Amino acid sequence: MLKRPLSLSEMKKIILSLLFATLFFAQLFAQQSPDNAYILLKPDRVFDGKEMHTGWWVLVKGNHIEAAGEPSSITAPSSSKTIDLPGTTLMPGMIEGHSHLFLHPYNETSWDDQVLTESRAERTARAVTHAKATLMAGFTTVRDLGTEGAGYDDVGLKKAIEKGIVPGPRMLCATRAIVATGSYGPKVLVNETDNLKGGEEADGIDGITHAVRSQIGHGADVVKIYVDYRWGDNEEAEPTFTLEELKTAVEVAHSSGRIVAVHSGTTEGMRRAILAGVNTIEHGDGGTPELFAMMKEKGIALCPTVAATEAIATYHGWKKGTDPDPAGVKQKHYIFTEAMKAGVTICMGGDVGVFPHGDNAREMILMAEYGMKPIDVLRSATSVNAEVFGLKLLGNIKPLYLADLVAVEGDPSANIKAVKQVKLVMKDGIIYTN
Repeated sequence: MLKRPLSLSEMKKIILSLLFATLFFAQLFAQQSPDNAYILLKPDRVFDGKEMHTGWWVLVKGNHIEAAGEPSSITAPSSSKTIDLPGTTLMPGMIEGHSHLFLHPYNETSWDDQVLTESRAERTARAVTHAKATLMAGFTTVRDLGTEGAGYDDVGLKKAIEKGIVPGPRMLCATRAIVATGSYGPKVLVNETDNLKGGEEADGIDGITHAVRSQIGHGADVVKIYVDYRWGDNEEAEPTFTLEELKTAVEVAHSSGRIVAVHSGTTEGMRRAILAGVNTIEHGDGGTPELFAMMKEKGIALCPTVAATEAIATYHGWKKGTDPDPAGVKQKHYIFTEAMKAGVTICMGGDVGVFPHGDNAREMILMAEYGMKPIDVLRSATSVNAEVFGLKLLGNIKPLYLADLVAVEGDPSANIKAVKQVKLVMKDGIIYTN
């Protein structure tokens, strides 16, 4: 409580402080609100999501792409802000196809301990940090396939990003993911303990119908189902849901316009998922030439998560380049090669969270190492993922598409490792790093 009137000098200081605060927040708001301002980007080359073009420029107006092409074809207003990007390739913001923002690497904390011992506040704080790291790495969209025990907090994070409260990528949320009762962890020795699970348990036609609808009601953009898991004898992976249960889940999800992504590591689990008509199969370690031919015929995409397999092998002591490849890595090489032979659509998604967020491009580098042409890897991380996930205005550099763009040093179609040399990140017309 004041004991005396303010002096003139004190009043001036308060007014100036308020003025500076007002100007600061006004400037911050202006940075976050592109309105109809023009930005002309001048890289050495442009990858438009399909092809590489040397000498192209891109004109952005507000939050969308106004024009892209040869400089002579672009008329930029005199008020445009010009950003020269010599030596770089401008490309669509990359799309991470398989992420878990609420997880962090298992060599830091085991999956069980993350789910059972880390508070929801800690897990959300970590997810905020992971979201920023993902965006700054040039991944402007993520398909986040399950919070693994953190409920529907991914939807809350998505809303916070959309409101500009925290920086991060666009999110496609799967919320809790769906598992068969008794199949998923964490599992504890005291059977009577009602411990937290990493997914929502469901059984039977009515049960899985309810789970799909409930998750959609809580904000799920994509339905994630574990069609098999390590719950067989000696913890062998075995199918979880029946074909009829899976068909019901797919029908319910598709009727709401949602796609269905399934975790699968067994041949029988994949077979049931394919017959049920899912949209993407994650991991796919049980794949065979016959199954990949069925996937190709039905238009089902594979998200192989190569980087997660290799990361887990290193956590178990494998030294890549020195030790022989373990069985899991050999199997991943096999299924990746067979899927490409069959012409299966391959999504880029590394199962980030198993390894560090922000290192998403690790998957792209391994995809090229496993035999995919670098230009096809770029397509997979942009236009292919956008098409498979139903992102109509993303993944390509075209007029009227959203201005989600990233510039990387060098030419990633010649050396895929260039995707890690990020020089500029733009999402929704807002520049986050330059």
